[in-house]
Amino acid sequence: MASDYIYVALFAVIGIGFSVVALLLSWAIRPYNPRGEKLSTYECGEKPKGSAWVQLRPGYYIYMLVFVIFDVEVLFVFPWAMALKHLRGTSLAVFAIVDMVIFAGILALGLIYAWRKGVLKWE
Repeated sequence: MASDYIYVALFAVIGIGFSVVALLLSWAIRPYNPRGEKLSTYECGEKPKGSAWVQLRPGYYIYMLVFVIFDVEVLFVFPWAMALKHLRGTSLAVFAIVDMVIFAGILALGLIYAWRKGVLKWE
């Protein structure tokens, strides 16, 4: 059993090491010659209009976070539904359904909170 963890740790160290070595190597051998064109904002070959530093309302970010929360929920629901299909007729099926109802309920409470705060109003 402990030897299984050694393999996992070995693969993790090799993966992290490979990533770090690749990043350091690319940083070391890249050319560095900044010019005005390279430092300007690129807009599909067109001359940039104005500054690239534009402030957006915080509501846009909160709207995006609410979307990401429910997007992640979908990522959890599909594998759960496939596992539930195999648990049909067992006592674990009831446990799995109760867990998903609690999970969806917590997310629904978050949606109701965001709705009441007026976050979802697009102005």
